[in-house]
Amino acid sequence: MVREPWPVRRLAGVLVTVQRDEVEGRWAEAAPARSGFAAAGPPEPAGLVEPAAVPLMNIANVLTVLRIVIVPIFLMALFAGGGHDTEWRWAAAALFGVAAITDRIDGQLARKYGLVTDFGKLADPIADKALIGAALVGLSMLGDLPWWMTIVIVARELGVTLLRLAVVRRGVIPAGRGGKLKTLVQSVAIGVLLLPLSGGFASAGMALMYVAVVLTVVTGLDYVAQAARLWFGSPGGRRAA
Repeated sequence: MVREPWPVRRLAGVLVTVQRDEVEGRWAEAAPARSGFAAAGPPEPAGLVEPAAVPLMNIANVLTVLRIVIVPIFLMALFAGGGHDTEWRWAAAALFGVAAITDRIDGQLARKYGLVTDFGKLADPIADKALIGAALVGLSMLGDLPWWMTIVIVARELGVTLLRLAVVRRGVIPAGRGGKLKTLVQSVAIGVLLLPLSGGFASAGMALMYVAVVLTVVTGLDYVAQAARLWFGSPGGRRAA
């Protein structure tokens, strides 16, 4: 076995080092001249920050969950004392009012501060229907509201929910102003009927409930028309060519 003389190895090492340094130096000098060149891809724009994930337990979702929790407490207060105890009816009306207010606040907070989550989209309408449905059924069971009104409103709410699920792959049926007005009138009418008051207040509550029933039917028919356009048209609600 013949070994290479030490000076030659030393010289070769120096030559290799010099050549590699020269090559690396040339690349380092040439890199700034090639704008946009990077091994991992094009540079990210300055100031571009990925949006942070919305936390599940935010104030909007907490208010929605609170509204769901209030529903059984509201029912217990409504039926306490035989259902017509003055103090308990005031308590039931107060609980319903708090729950109805949270319905307005949580949606505004979610849209204003970007707190919209999939949980909120699912839980919010469930909480609304549970509150309104519980109040209507409770008042009908106590004889303070005709059953036909309760059946019409509850049937409409269930029907609209099923329609939305049926056409969800073709498009989304947005909540219109009529639907929001319907919910507002329903809440005010129920709140008045819950109060342990008679005479003009009871008459005003029933008048508002008739208005609520009319709005319920009209907006329900509008949802049916929108669902039909989505179902027989193209995705997004436009007619297929």
